Amino acid sequence: MIRNNLQKFKKERTLVLIKPDGVERGLVGEIINRFEKCGLKIVGLGIVRASKNQIDRHYPKTKNWIENLGNNFIRSCEENNLKFDLKKDLGVNNIFELGLMVRRWLIDFMCSGPIVKIALEGNHAVEVVRKIIGPTLPYKAPPGTIRGDFSIDSPIVANLEKRALKNLIHASGNIQEANFELKIWFTSKELLN
Repeated sequence: MIRNNLQKFKKERTLVLIKPDGVERGLVGEIINRFEKCGLKIVGLGIVRASKNQIDRHYPKTKNWIENLGNNFIRSCEENNLKFDLKKDLGVNNIFELGLMVRRWLIDFMCSGPIVKIALEGNHAVEVVRKIIGPTLPYKAPPGTIRGDFSIDSPIVANLEKRALKNLIHASGNIQEANFELKIWFTSKELLN
């Protein structure tokens, strides 16, 4: 029993995607180096040009997730004292439609260039990777994290330019998400045991 639990923790897997901005800036080696230095093991690796269908499957389509994208847009504007009219300024009628628009920006961005896909394995892999990459908003990421060291993009600038936030990297948020996402990006034959 103890041995089975030990193996479960040592074999936890997560997905990392180095987004087109990270690939374009030549940060792939630096990013991989950080994961390897902390002891995570690469069990899958590749470079792909993702299709819209693949990215569409990757990002959730639940009403709650999409509305959260819209609410994040609104929140970042309010924090910066920007006033706007959903219909007049953005061409949408409600928060859900705003979230769908932001989701389209994400899909377009992720299809704009090559992506490096990485499957990592190790103790608490999901949580460790999230700590290494830092918070989603680069300008809030502390020095020493990937986003804190290599990106300063701001959600308000992205919103005003009607594009996705360029934050270099995606990492699964929890074990369930990691298991789901790994199946989108890797076949079982592509992952090492």
